[in-house]
Amino acid sequence: MMSCGEVTRLCSEAQVRKLSPSERAQLWWHTRMCDGCRNFRMQMDLLRLAASRFREGLRDDGRR
Repeated sequence: MMSCGEVTRLCSEAQVRKLSPSERAQLWWHTRMCDGCRNFRMQMDLLRLAASRFREGLRDDGRR
């Protein structure tokens, strides 16, 4: 199983590149068992969404 450090690295890399099927599977399994890494991954997803909305100029309600 991957270490938490490897998982956080993969979560960060997933923001800029497509992970291989093996990497995605390993990430999935680890985050099913590790609350800390699962929370980190959800936070990364939230930050990506917030940055995307900021870049597009959208408000919280979806309007410009």
